[in-house]
Amino acid sequence: MAVAATPMHLTRPAHVGISVSDLDASIAFYGALTGREPVAAGTMDSVPFGRSQGLPVATLRYATINIDGLGIDLIQFQDPVGERTNGMANRPGSMHLCLKVDDLDAVYARMKEAGYEFLGEDYTFLAGEVTPEAALGTKVAYFNDPDGTNLEIIEPKGGFAN
Repeated sequence: MAVAATPMHLTRPAHVGISVSDLDASIAFYGALTGREPVAAGTMDSVPFGRSQGLPVATLRYATINIDGLGIDLIQFQDPVGERTNGMANRPGSMHLCLKVDDLDAVYARMKEAGYEFLGEDYTFLAGEVTPEAALGTKVAYFNDPDGTNLEIIEPKGGFAN
């Protein structure tokens, strides 16, 4: 796919859409994770909307949980029902949602105590492993939602701070 180098200036996030297998379970998971309730919920049954996504139809239930500066749209497709992607971090096309924290050590410990399962141990960026050097000391930890969506918590430093 060749794309022109003309800048489009798309820089303001609106939401991230996450396909889920069980909307109610995902609302419970993301509600506990964020401490927020859905601000919107509903259904959709539309052939034109489905076609806009490359599908024959879109029959779905959804809920939106707003966090600071971003909406998380949880979408359960009822027709057509999709297969789980099992998107590992190194697979092209996979993505992750990263949530910024002020004290990763405290949040990580609290999440482990609450039963969240991490993909590995938490990690701090070290000299010789990452550039720029301003990013040294950034702390991260990765986990999945109930459908295997990749999630991250980060205490950013330097180049990773936003």
